[in-house]
Amino acid sequence: MPLTAGIVGLPNVGKSTLFNAVTNSKVEVANYPFATISPNTGVVEVNDNRLDVLTEMFKSEKTIAATFEFTDIAGLVKGASKGEGLGNQFLANIRECDAIVHVVRCFDDPEILHVDGSVDPARDVETINFELIFADIDSVNKRISKVEKKAITTKDKESVVEYEILKKYKEVLEKGLPARSVELTKEQNVVAKSFQLLTSKPTIYVANVSEEDMENPNSNKYFQELCKIAENEKSQIVPICAKMEEEISQLDNDERKIFLKELGVDESGLDKVVKSAYKILGLSTFFTAGVKESRAWTFKNGSNAPKCAGIIHTDFEKGFIKAEIYSYEDLIKYGSEQSVKEHGRFRLEGKEYIVQDGDVVHFRFNV
Repeated sequence: MPLTAGIVGLPNVGKSTLFNAVTNSKVEVANYPFATISPNTGVVEVNDNRLDVLTEMFKSEKTIAATFEFTDIAGLVKGASKGEGLGNQFLANIRECDAIVHVVRCFDDPEILHVDGSVDPARDVETINFELIFADIDSVNKRISKVEKKAITTKDKESVVEYEILKKYKEVLEKGLPARSVELTKEQNVVAKSFQLLTSKPTIYVANVSEEDMENPNSNKYFQELCKIAENEKSQIVPICAKMEEEISQLDNDERKIFLKELGVDESGLDKVVKSAYKILGLSTFFTAGVKESRAWTFKNGSNAPKCAGIIHTDFEKGFIKAEIYSYEDLIKYGSEQSVKEHGRFRLEGKEYIVQDGDVVHFRFNV
């Protein structure tokens, strides 16, 4: 199952416009709440210049980029956790995502309605976060009612562990803090994943600013306000102009590069959002390269060679023998795979090897 990020926010903050840009697709965008009445899912290619270089060096017939899935989740409103608006349905959609991309409006425009009548990032963030927290409190309380008696009376080991974690979450959530602020052991984290708490998911704040403010987002008072919120939560923040990003996404690659160069940047705001999603989810990229194709593969940081082989095909993991590996940096430094070998930078690694970002890999296996 692909890793996914859910795009959330109040109605009319630019979520669907951002989604159009992310996927270069068309979903309904209208100037009224609940224009999006069901989640829209799209897959975006992860732009990585290293893959283009590999394709050129190996004269590959095909180039296959890594992909990342985004879901556009309809606008939440106050009371969503109690079923207001279309809340329950959308909260369930968020629960299925690995990360949250929280779009916050940071521009004034009298022609674009705001559900609360004015632009106020702190209030808007609080509205969304409180709805997620209220939903999590409800989930935690229901789960506690199921395990508490068993944990206290029979001392069932699994129930005791679960109950202790749930009590920690309850205490923090009732203070108005997200579940991700609770510190858990590695073992407790494994158990906690099954809870699927909304506020345990890593979050990226996307500040949707005007085109004029993109050159210097820090001059925008709303962006400054959102930066403080992100810093306090230890979350990431990316400034973008969703409308401009949608326009960029309609250009072909050459036009896109020219446009970005004119703006004085190397990558679009959307590329930054994807990179931020990779970072908060602890993801990296390894490559396979040859005449037939050069391809980027996404893996979880800390994965060993057999685990990464299994990303390509389960048989590769089952029958793993060795991995032929060298780094992308060495390939660029020495100019060819043969030269990498001649300089002793070509390695054979076994089952314990932890794959690194930028590794170029050929797996040996037998089934």
